[in-house]
Amino acid sequence: MKRAGIALDLGTSGFRGQTIDLSTNQVIATVITVRHPLPGANVIDHLNFAIEAGKDVAHNIIIAAINQVIDLLLKAEKIKVERLAVCGNPIQLSLFENIEIRDLAYAGEKKQQQLGLVPPDRGSKEYRGECFPLLQVPPDCLILIPPAVKHEIGADALALLVLSGILEQDKISLATDYGTNAEMALKVKDRIITGSCAAGPALEGQHISRGMLAAPGAIADLLPEDGGHRCMILNEDMIPMEGDLVQLDNGAVLAGGILRARGITGTGVIAVVSRGLETGLVKLPQINTASTYLNLADEIRFGEDDLQEAGKAMGAIRAGYITLAGEAGISTDDIEVAFMAGASGTYVDARKALKVGTVPPKVKEIFQVGNTSLILARMLVQEPEKLVFLENKARKLQASHCMFANSKVFERAYLLEISYWTEGMPWEQYEKFAAMYRLPHLSLPRENVQVTKKVMRDISDLGPGGMKSIEKVGIEGRWIMEGCSGCGRCIEECPEEALLIDAENGITMRMDRCSGTACRRCEHVCSEKVFHLSEFWRKVGA
Repeated sequence: MKRAGIALDLGTSGFRGQTIDLSTNQVIATVITVRHPLPGANVIDHLNFAIEAGKDVAHNIIIAAINQVIDLLLKAEKIKVERLAVCGNPIQLSLFENIEIRDLAYAGEKKQQQLGLVPPDRGSKEYRGECFPLLQVPPDCLILIPPAVKHEIGADALALLVLSGILEQDKISLATDYGTNAEMALKVKDRIITGSCAAGPALEGQHISRGMLAAPGAIADLLPEDGGHRCMILNEDMIPMEGDLVQLDNGAVLAGGILRARGITGTGVIAVVSRGLETGLVKLPQINTASTYLNLADEIRFGEDDLQEAGKAMGAIRAGYITLAGEAGISTDDIEVAFMAGASGTYVDARKALKVGTVPPKVKEIFQVGNTSLILARMLVQEPEKLVFLENKARKLQASHCMFANSKVFERAYLLEISYWTEGMPWEQYEKFAAMYRLPHLSLPRENVQVTKKVMRDISDLGPGGMKSIEKVGIEGRWIMEGCSGCGRCIEECPEEALLIDAENGITMRMDRCSGTACRRCEHVCSEKVFHLSEFWRKVGA
């Protein structure tokens, strides 16, 4: 029987896992989920769900999703899992460990004291499989959790700092793990300031009408070619290949491509917005075509609602690094080096990202470094003794965390971003208000920048088993609500098609599709007022 370990990255928009052959330290196979198993689109939604439904329910759903990943990784393989390393942000890891999470939800020591909250230890941990009775690993399996730098600067941020290369830089540098919950770290001399930005799911291709995570079939880039635009689509090895050559304004196919498109991922969204702005087909906040859509390969269209979602996400990223610059007392123009991590940071054309503002405007060098969270988990599987190194590194890092939710600089910067992206505020007016608010100076982007792509894929090594994806993530639950008339209004109102009703008036919910506490449309439209979302979650997730 083959001895193996499993590396897991618990991301805000989905999970990624790899099996590692412990005799050779080589990757065997890779599995990703196309969604997060908990209701909601960001970490705030996940926190709200865990508080309303109970952390035991959230823990059970996360474990169920991890078991799906493990099952697919081990399928048809005679493997004994001896090690499991899990990396992610503090919320995901706390829910995995089933420890206190309310200290992450309520800012300020006074509030926490009022609630009697004691923040748990978020240092490095070693467990045995028997500590997680629902997890499908042997009882003696060694489970490794990397440390947070501080309770709000999580293991994923530590991975970004240690593995991106930012700590070795003498120049003022910014590292960003792009995604639904964008982790940022600004290094100015020996000072490190971190921030966590709930940018929303558009940068992962979600809440976009034909959006999807980075997976085979996703449009990942858009290249001008012969009077049209070539859609670049991820193949089975997650390498961008040629799709159709199309005209964005009317969808005419000028030339066929090698691959067919299933949807568009976050990097494709950035490419579409960048090219739309450059060609004049996008004039914020509108799409300047007869159909009000930008037309891509295989009848995939990008509309004005998608543009709004993308703008809010990109604006949040820019507001984030403006805020970190304000904390450091520098201009955004002083940031010389940028490190881009995560799937969006890997596949995106860095120059297009620079044009839409998700990279500081005057950087001279950009490094694209891949999925640092999964790399860290894989490193721990291969060398579990590195956990001591990471603990020491975390303790020595002189990092401070900026809570964007409490920052007036972020509030003002994001207000301007929303006005720019969703209301079409002219750039000259943006600059005037930024000066009035005393925000760090923001220039138009540099034209010439050196880009170094350290990896071709966010997961650089998929293993000989390649990559498989899980479409239906976590659990679905059925509940017959007392007093339900079976009118079906909740089914009709659900924007994500997460609900089904059967002949016995039983409501079935797919948790991974539910938009969570930010939506509640099912609850609001219930004609009998018997649909209580929190109660539903507690019933079906127990």
